[in-house]
Amino acid sequence: MTGPGVSSRSACPSCLRRSWLIARLAPYIQRACENRSGRRVPELLRLDGEDLAAAMAPGRAERILDEIGRISERSIRQELERAGCWACCRHDDHYPDGLGDAVDAPHALIGRGDGFPVAELTVDRSVTVVGARRATAYGLEVSRRLGGELAGAGLAVVSGLALGIDGAVHRGALERGRTVSVLACGPERPYPPSHRGLYSRLLESGLVVSEMPPGTGVWRWAFPARNRIMATLSQMTVVVEAAERSGSLITAEMAGDAGREVGAVPGQVTVSPAAGTNELIASGAALIRDGRDVLDRAFGVGMSVPEMFGPDPGPAGAPVLGAVERGYETVDRVAGLLGVDAGQTAGELARLEVLGYLSCSIAGTWSRTGLKAPYPSRSDAGS
Repeated sequence: MTGPGVSSRSACPSCLRRSWLIARLAPYIQRACENRSGRRVPELLRLDGEDLAAAMAPGRAERILDEIGRISERSIRQELERAGCWACCRHDDHYPDGLGDAVDAPHALIGRGDGFPVAELTVDRSVTVVGARRATAYGLEVSRRLGGELAGAGLAVVSGLALGIDGAVHRGALERGRTVSVLACGPERPYPPSHRGLYSRLLESGLVVSEMPPGTGVWRWAFPARNRIMATLSQMTVVVEAAERSGSLITAEMAGDAGREVGAVPGQVTVSPAAGTNELIASGAALIRDGRDVLDRAFGVGMSVPEMFGPDPGPAGAPVLGAVERGYETVDRVAGLLGVDAGQTAGELARLEVLGYLSCSIAGTWSRTGLKAPYPSRSDAGS
């Protein structure tokens, strides 16, 4: 398979064997890193092959190294091609420049998708956005909008395909431009499986990458391992929502250690998924409200962010939007404010939800999304 400027033959055999070695040592690494993988995994992956095998599997190291050494280059290339993968390594000109200065960078990057040349995945044109799997409606909305704004500005948006924030970021970016998913398993495996459809869209319009060879399953230690890749690929890492002691906060820490910018989206102080991001901001991370804040902080003032406007809400929709923006959250309250029939108001609220301007909670309360109307919404009633 020919990939985005590379193929199954672009990476050298020794770097590819390193990936196969890590996959072979996966169960040993899991046992060694139980309950403290976030901090220890990057340190382990800095070791050369012999030292890593000796540290993880001291009684079997020689046998494992011999086994990996006997894998022929031909069989490695064939396995990549069967899985529809391309590969590049640190000896290849296509290798992303952000990984080139990282002490624990993967020797090889194995991927799928041909949305754009992997050599164009550069630090000065990439932003990583991560966050909680159990995200709030607010976090999902902000993430999708942020992904769209950054991709619309011509940046590659990097995330991890996980449930919650990651998935929302990818969806927003796919609407406007480029996005890259870094997986903790083999690149041919959609993970989580529920994101199979999103994974397929990424193959068409973006890239999916991993340091693991095809066929590698999911290990807990592999998530902080892939987080170090996301943290170093980009000029800035933005955390949208994160509880205290979360993987997203470890990613932000890795980004800071690598000399990259760190930003966080503020959240409601009473909501647990905002605890981590608010703490990041209190500790000095850049406060991120939208794509403009990212560009100003990471790339300098002057880069443009294309405005994202929704469809015309219509003469009946504009005052309803204005009422919700002012805190009128239920059908009856909006109807009372505007002096119109409750049934008509309910229909208008539902229409505005379909257009993307509103969202409705399980309790039946309405809130504004981040989608901008092409002109200011209004509600003159009750002024």
